[in-house]
Amino acid sequence: MKILCVSDQIDPLVYSTSAKERFGDIDLILCAGDLPSDYIDFIVSTLNKQTYFIFGNHNLSEFGYYHKQKRQKGPHPTWREESALDLRGSFGAIYAGFKVLKDKKLPMLKKNGKKRPLLIAGASGSIRYNNGLNQYTNLQMLLKLLAMTPRLLINKMLYGTYLDIFLTHAAPRHIHDKEDPCHKGFECFNWFIKKFQPAYLVHGHIHLYDMNTPRLTKSGETTVVNAYSHTILELENDGMNTNKTEG
Repeated sequence: MKILCVSDQIDPLVYSTSAKERFGDIDLILCAGDLPSDYIDFIVSTLNKQTYFIFGNHNLSEFGYYHKQKRQKGPHPTWREESALDLRGSFGAIYAGFKVLKDKKLPMLKKNGKKRPLLIAGASGSIRYNNGLNQYTNLQMLLKLLAMTPRLLINKMLYGTYLDIFLTHAAPRHIHDKEDPCHKGFECFNWFIKKFQPAYLVHGHIHLYDMNTPRLTKSGETTVVNAYSHTILELENDGMNTNKTEG
């Protein structure tokens, strides 16, 4: 399975009249946040492939369609999430934020030769740095991950694995992240990938100004991938990654 991953920047190689020819063999598209909706719409309509997205800490004009937020009073105002809506959005992509999803259109083969769905989970947002929208403390993010664990356990019982891909905006702490308050990663992501062992954690948020900076880092059984601008991954049956990347 060939996967196009994009985040944080409108890539002229993707946002192009030749995109269909360049990426015609793509099976799946993952949008890791901070992308305008019209760019995602262009990708979906041009490539016509299953697309999943999460929100970052910018480009949040449509965030309210998926999460109702209430500003809490106090000397340091914060945002509190009230409820979530199950919407696909006007741009044709499927929202994966704080969800565990099964994609039967993209089957994987188990070791016994039987088919199972591709298993995806997502987590929107970044670490809290200025009390803005879609920012969370590590504890808040951990609680959101814990809320997803029942479905992951069901995946394990039904399919023999918890998860294939974990789609996030922020990086795990000390893997690809930075030390400034905005770009620190989540400690709880490290716990999550150690426990549930997805083949890939695909994140954005960390811009690659030096394109020689490595995009891939192995953490246990999981390959952590920086999707900045665009990159291409390959996923084999049984949820194994090939550690190949392009872009």
